Amino acid sequence: MNKITFKKTVSTVFLFFFLIQIAEGQTGFYEKLADSAITLTKQKVKYDPTYFTLKYPNGDVPSDKGVCTDVVVRVYRKLGIDLQKEVHEDMHNHFDKYPQRWGMPGPDKNIDHRRVPNLMTFFSRFGTVKKISQEAKDYLPGDIVCWNLGGGLTHIGVVVKNKSADKKRNLIVHNIGAGQVLEDCLFSYKIIGHYRYQK
Repeated sequence: MNKITFKKTVSTVFLFFFLIQIAEGQTGFYEKLADSAITLTKQKVKYDPTYFTLKYPNGDVPSDKGVCTDVVVRVYRKLGIDLQKEVHEDMHNHFDKYPQRWGMPGPDKNIDHRRVPNLMTFFSRFGTVKKISQEAKDYLPGDIVCWNLGGGLTHIGVVVKNKSADKKRNLIVHNIGAGQVLEDCLFSYKIIGHYRYQK
């Protein structure tokens, strides 16, 4: 084997193992995200959509309160990602890219990250938009799913590795009114968003 062939072989092997490490790192991140979601179910939380004035960055509503978006924010914060800050900064620079349905003249660091349409926009801009399907196999631990509940209401939750009783679907950690709970509800509502996000 000459020097050029040897260098190409070494480069190819290095690239192969480098790509494997990246893939494993991404998989590991989403597994941690899903596991973090499970830990939230041990925290007693009352559904409360009240507008709170939050510190910034890393602000959170009282630990015993929250809505569906707070589940997602808290899960990512456990992995060192502050969606309050990330969403606010992007809305500050690109407010016109986000839904204008609340009559807001500009971004609001207290509430923007607590609105499902804003998180959908953010994940669409910076994450991976995955296909929406009725196939349970398409929804993996660490995925973020958004639903239309009807009447203009939207909802969001995190897919985890725990399985439904029939073993056909991954369960969801969400808060739709009963606190941060683990439920078999992937296909209970109309899915309108499916994302994967790692900063």
